[in-house]
Amino acid sequence: MRNVFVFMIACAMLLSCQSGKSSKVDYAVDPNNREVEVVDVLQASAYTYLEVKEKGKKLWIAVESMEAARGDVFHFTESMEMTNFQSKDLGRTFDKVLFVENLRNSPVPLKSQEVANVPPGSMKSVSGKKIINMEAREGTVSIGELFSNKAKYDKQVIMVAGEVIKVNTSIMGRNWVHIQDGTGDDEEYDLTITTLEMVRVGDVVVFEGTIVLDKDFGSGYYYDLIMEDASVKINPVL
Repeated sequence: MRNVFVFMIACAMLLSCQSGKSSKVDYAVDPNNREVEVVDVLQASAYTYLEVKEKGKKLWIAVESMEAARGDVFHFTESMEMTNFQSKDLGRTFDKVLFVENLRNSPVPLKSQEVANVPPGSMKSVSGKKIINMEAREGTVSIGELFSNKAKYDKQVIMVAGEVIKVNTSIMGRNWVHIQDGTGDDEEYDLTITTLEMVRVGDVVVFEGTIVLDKDFGSGYYYDLIMEDASVKINPVL
């Protein structure tokens, strides 16, 4: 049986070479993989802080709460760097910590069709534009309209409706929410919102907040457009 399996693999490789076309290999390993070994573990309420060793150098990374132990080996490709980051839970300030998005036990595979071309540390990396069919809601501004006419909405308090795609909690004293509504072009379709309220991925929500352009929080948190100090509208105007 093993010989048959090897023969099939060899045939597949030969056909691939002879086809003259490069086929998409979804299981290939992402070349940006980083491999780290856990040296120490600190548990906080929302995050697990791991002191890790990478190529002989030690550094701190933070991930959403998980179980980990010394000697564990992990891989990741997506992270954002924070400097002089204060953890109130731990009563400690880290000179530098990487907030890791996709920590896993094995090397991270290449994504097939959803690579977000954004600078490291921008917190804008999402899993790509989703197909969302939402009915227009009176009193709200679509994400496509918002990005198309940025200057019009600068410093304006508006309402937006969308599906929650990603949530980062308790960073810089606020929660960071990404929503999409299916509008916008291939570059500008995801709106980042800062809020003190808690929502979950998959929720369909209406947020009201202030639109701010060219916002630079420092430590890599720069946004061409962002909604700040947003609140969830329980009874939106339909």
